[in-house]
Amino acid sequence: MTVHTFQLKNRFGQLRIAEYGGQLLQWQCPAGIDRLYTPEHLNTIPGRALRGGVPVCFPQFSGRGNLPKHGLVRTRPWRLQGQTGSALILAIEDDEETRALWPYAFSLVQTLVLDADGLSISLDVHNRSDQPLVFTAALHTYLRVPDVTACSLQGLNGCVYEDAADDGRYKNQQGNLFIAGEVDRVFAEAPPRLRLNYGSGESLAISQGGFTDTVVWCPGPELAAQLPDMPTADWQHMLCVEAAAAAQPVTMLADSHWQGWQKLQVL
Repeated sequence: MTVHTFQLKNRFGQLRIAEYGGQLLQWQCPAGIDRLYTPEHLNTIPGRALRGGVPVCFPQFSGRGNLPKHGLVRTRPWRLQGQTGSALILAIEDDEETRALWPYAFSLVQTLVLDADGLSISLDVHNRSDQPLVFTAALHTYLRVPDVTACSLQGLNGCVYEDAADDGRYKNQQGNLFIAGEVDRVFAEAPPRLRLNYGSGESLAISQGGFTDTVVWCPGPELAAQLPDMPTADWQHMLCVEAAAAAQPVTMLADSHWQGWQKLQVL
């Protein structure tokens, strides 16, 4: 499968986003540093989601429901709705295939902005049905890091999380979050601002709105070895810090709108 992409380049860097899944694959700073993780050889099997970048999960996060994992829009084509010198706007809506699995009329608009404040991604949901709909969603952001074991994620101290790597047990985060192996945590009602310290003096400010939860995921060596579309050693060079509405589903009234966003800024 050939993956067609849309590109944006300005003095603040460049973006490359796939038509397939509406998935941001590359965010590169002016110095040429890639800030998002994607495998060197992207696995492009028709009907399979792409690994890395920023997948859009909707209307289901992970396996929390009866739909395909992470929903219905990761393997469907999005259309370019607009482009400016600093923004790309993509959209998708329901069709016969989505309605066969999830009987709602909806439209999504994803807006990506690259400017002096960094990268921001917003997801606008429109319930075009004449009845309420319920969904979970996420911007499944894969951050590229030099060495994940040297990183620390600051801002979650004292927060309760659901530990999917430990049978869904609920625990309390103590201090900064460090990564030594597999991590799969859903922080409900998470703080809107976090900071990822790379361990090299550089850091990334991560903020979000609309999305109430933060998901932190790293496969670790054992799970990475089971992933067919990711080299095993790459687990050390990625960390997902996701803006999500996962712990509690969002309910939308008929003909209503909802928006969630995530912003990333290199410090």
